[in-house]
Amino acid sequence: QVHVVESGGASVQPGGSLTLSCTAERSTYYTIGWFRQSPGKEREGISCTAHTGLTIYGDSVKGRFAISRDNANNTVVLQMNRLKPEDTGVYYCAAGAFDLRPDPTFLPPARQYQFWGQGTRVTVSS
Repeated sequence: QVHVVESGGASVQPGGSLTLSCTAERSTYYTIGWFRQSPGKEREGISCTAHTGLTIYGDSVKGRFAISRDNANNTVVLQMNRLKPEDTGVYYCAAGAFDLRPDPTFLPPARQYQFWGQGTRVTVSS
């Protein structure tokens, strides 16, 4: 069992920035993904990072969000810039015991991840 905890959710104005953190035990050995569930929509993959350092982004956040790992502290950070109202939702972090395919167009689906956090809410509104 891997305990996953997200933090950093808040309310922010459009164009602003926010940093989300995900702490997962032994995250060094797992693929870590960020997902977003917006009101009335299905859970959407945002970004992920492999233990190798490989990173992948969804089209909706490419160029605005950046994912990074701090293996010493079992933490994965999602830096979110130029936020839009459509970025509003609950953000989930997940850990998966699988190797990330080196394909920048392929975000692994939620079902590949075994361990999930409770989510942190982000609201982008003026």
